[in-house]
Amino acid sequence: MEFIIGGVVVIAGILILMYNRLVSGKNAVKNAWAGIDTQLQRRYDLIPNLVETVKGYMTHERETLEKVTQARTAFMNAGSVKEMAEAENMMAGALKSLFAVSENYPDLKASQNFMMLQEELAGTENKISYSRQRYNSTVMDYNNMVQQFPNNIIAGMFNFTKEEFFEIENPEAKQAVKVQF
Repeated sequence: MEFIIGGVVVIAGILILMYNRLVSGKNAVKNAWAGIDTQLQRRYDLIPNLVETVKGYMTHERETLEKVTQARTAFMNAGSVKEMAEAENMMAGALKSLFAVSENYPDLKASQNFMMLQEELAGTENKISYSRQRYNSTVMDYNNMVQQFPNNIIAGMFNFTKEEFFEIENPEAKQAVKVQF
């Protein structure tokens, strides 16, 4: 009888440990997502300042500025990881266009405010990249926990499901950058 009770206690302890690992993994994914969200929000908070700085110089580039504004709106309305990644793709393209067009405006390029915003955006882009890597790594660890035996049994019982990776679907963003002098 004591052997049976001891076995049940050991099995219950193992199940509790497995459940707690899944909860920790799920919370780590949420924390990693919060890191991405914070950095993306930081970037999107810089966008209105950038647009205002550029507006005075780029009177003929309304379409470019509208794309930046549309991308920012898409981000603000995104509700899922996939929608956020799509908004990210839009913003990357819009900012690329904006900075390419800014090359045609020497006064803008020389503007202290524009240079400061460009530098801040570059720093934020690095932080976003790091946050994305951390998030995807955390999601991989968590998804492995959810799918591996015997965790998958506990995960199924308590509705722990796989999380989405933060992926860039823009084929241009995946290509190597060509530098020409």
